[in-house]
Amino acid sequence: MRGQVAIIGIGIEGLSPRSQEHSYREMIHAAAVRAYTDAGIEPDDIDSAVTVAEDLFEGVSIFDEYTPDQLGAVLKPIHTIAGDSLQGLGAAALQIATGAFDIIVLEAHSKASNISDIGELETYALDPTWNRQLGYPAAALAGMEMASFLHDSGNTPEHCAQVVVNNRANALANPSSTHGGETSIDAVLGSELEFAPLRAAQIAPAADGAIVLVLASHEAAIAGGRRPVWIEGLSWSTDHPAIEDRDLGRAAYCEQAAARAYAMAGIEDPMAAFDFAEVDDRYAYKHLQHLEALGLCGTGEAGPKTLQGHFSIGGALPVNPSGGSLGAGHLYDAAGLYKIAESAHQLRGDAGALQIADANCCLVQSWRGVPTATGGVAVLSNHHE
Repeated sequence: MRGQVAIIGIGIEGLSPRSQEHSYREMIHAAAVRAYTDAGIEPDDIDSAVTVAEDLFEGVSIFDEYTPDQLGAVLKPIHTIAGDSLQGLGAAALQIATGAFDIIVLEAHSKASNISDIGELETYALDPTWNRQLGYPAAALAGMEMASFLHDSGNTPEHCAQVVVNNRANALANPSSTHGGETSIDAVLGSELEFAPLRAAQIAPAADGAIVLVLASHEAAIAGGRRPVWIEGLSWSTDHPAIEDRDLGRAAYCEQAAARAYAMAGIEDPMAAFDFAEVDDRYAYKHLQHLEALGLCGTGEAGPKTLQGHFSIGGALPVNPSGGSLGAGHLYDAAGLYKIAESAHQLRGDAGALQIADANCCLVQSWRGVPTATGGVAVLSNHHE
């Protein structure tokens, strides 16, 4: 796939904590208009569409029946990914790589504010035989993972709190963010204890939003003066479905996906390969766990390097310059695609106040959230030989 597929259009609608004034269809349409305008195409130019949607979250069955209209994809092939949005990116890219399609539109969105108790849906996803009947919420798994990760790696709650400080500060410069602001390690550690040692301030708040990307083949991407962002490597993985058979201190799904994405992109030393990274930070400890799983630092180094400013704006490797989910808001299955969109803006040099100087290659990583062990990794660049 390396060099065969590029992002040529980007559309973001939102983000906001609540969006009662717009339906998800209106949000997707607004994002699609921006993406098509950015790509310089019309809806008639697209060959196929991919939507990322989980019926459980949408509240309706066969959700892709509700997607073609707002994408201008009526009577065109449409494919639904009930999973993480980097899986959706992979599905769209692979369709182009077959040679059967030149231009594909990809959509992912969150309308979390429509759900009265999203934690109940997460808990419903627990194994009905072995886990759900125990009566604990799925989010409690995050507390268990955090405790295991800190114990095994040597990172500390203070390191996790610094992640919150950094990401919320980064989000202040992001016009799409919903939770940018100044805070402190003490304030984070003084917030309500949710599932020990996980505290309320270390949990990314939900947000509504829609992201639409236009993907193109190599030939279509270089035509018409477009500014392509190339997919150099892409993979996703799922760890053992049974919680009891996972190593809760590790993000094995991330390790596996990273190894394959790096191999595809020809990355031999991830610590030296990237100008910035966007990693999943649904929970603050996950930000650190993912940095180590991606090989961006050694085991036990993510926290100390975060405190030292290694991963800050202006540091050796800026991480989550967008503010991540902790600062911009969490979009659930669409979170990964939002990171792709923000990263593509960076690589095109039009990220505004968020811009990282001389950004040419980046890493994007996603996680689907509790109780899953599914995530993806993508390597993007603004040039391809």
